[in-house]
Amino acid sequence: MLAATGRQGRRDWLDIAMLGLSQLLAYGTLYYSFSILAPAMARDFHWSRDWIFGALSAAFLAGGLASPFVGRWIDRAGAGRVMSIGSVAAAASLAACALAPTGLFFVPSLIASGVASTLVQYGAAFPLLVQRHPAKARASIVYLTLIGGFSSTVFWPLTSGLEHLMTWRQVYFIFAALHLCLCLPVHLWFCRRPGMPETVAHQPAVIRVSMPGTLPPEARDRGFVLMAIAFSFQSFVGAAIQVHMLPMLKALALGPAAVFVSALFGPAQVASRIINIVFNKDMPQLTLATASAAMFPVALVVLCLTAPSFAGAMLFTLLFGIGSGLNSIVAGTLPLALFGAEGYGARQGKIMSVRLVAGAISPFVFAVLTDRIGITPAVLSMAVVELGAVTGFAAIARLV
Repeated sequence: MLAATGRQGRRDWLDIAMLGLSQLLAYGTLYYSFSILAPAMARDFHWSRDWIFGALSAAFLAGGLASPFVGRWIDRAGAGRVMSIGSVAAAASLAACALAPTGLFFVPSLIASGVASTLVQYGAAFPLLVQRHPAKARASIVYLTLIGGFSSTVFWPLTSGLEHLMTWRQVYFIFAALHLCLCLPVHLWFCRRPGMPETVAHQPAVIRVSMPGTLPPEARDRGFVLMAIAFSFQSFVGAAIQVHMLPMLKALALGPAAVFVSALFGPAQVASRIINIVFNKDMPQLTLATASAAMFPVALVVLCLTAPSFAGAMLFTLLFGIGSGLNSIVAGTLPLALFGAEGYGARQGKIMSVRLVAGAISPFVFAVLTDRIGITPAVLSMAVVELGAVTGFAAIARLV
């Protein structure tokens, strides 16, 4: 019995480690690298900065519209199979972007990468953990985000370094190869469940442990709407700031120090998850969600009041990174806590849809705002928007 338990524990940790690697690559190649390569893309296609980020918004929007269908697909077929297909789709779309001779071919390729991202990022990874480890899903999600939090730390400097050595097209070819050579084998491995009875192994999408939610049945519809609204506000602000973080810090006169300061974002995300693991095992996920939302406006106001102070920028990055890290956790654990495990994939698909649609619009909106009204008013406007997320989570607390 003890030996079997030990083997299962090692297998659980192996699942998290392997899936963490795929998330590190999925977010780094399909999300964090874009802002670094965008200026070179714009020059190549003779576009303005607004147009190139408008194309990225179209990609996010396509991913958001596809998310509900992906969520239902995950519940039916199993997340491992969906993520395996997603690895091939991600590699193909990145290669298509790199081969695009003009913007007319680049935009649909980028949109394809946005759809592929819904198949390989947290929207699919969280249901995979719920399907494989339903009794320990919350803890597994936290540990997974702990690894994924290093994505920006790895890929911002890595992409900047590669850009100095080669063209953005060559960088995208390398990223496509990573999906085929590393992510695809990992996701194929998740298509099977070693060590389980044969009758169970062919039911990848079934939740085998009942996990009822804390939200009363009569309040679930309203609670879901409030949660979707709160997450959409948070995704709007989070996507805008994360995509533009390095250019934003440079625009606030930080100069070369902006690269160092932005590199703290990933460790801050990881630190928030370590704190959550050590101290907040019993903290209600709704409290955690409210705290994560409140950190965004505080961080943005600190940045505007202290710029171009190096210390102020570091404090902003730490606060924003901690808030973002907590948000990544509650994006997976709050729906599980409020509504339970049954139908988690489809529900997560709907939540990811509103998050991605909001995140699709915001990088373009923020780019336009900075050009029209200046960097400081644009940043403060994001702080005001984020207050909507705090209000939404507080409203859910009254329903529980």
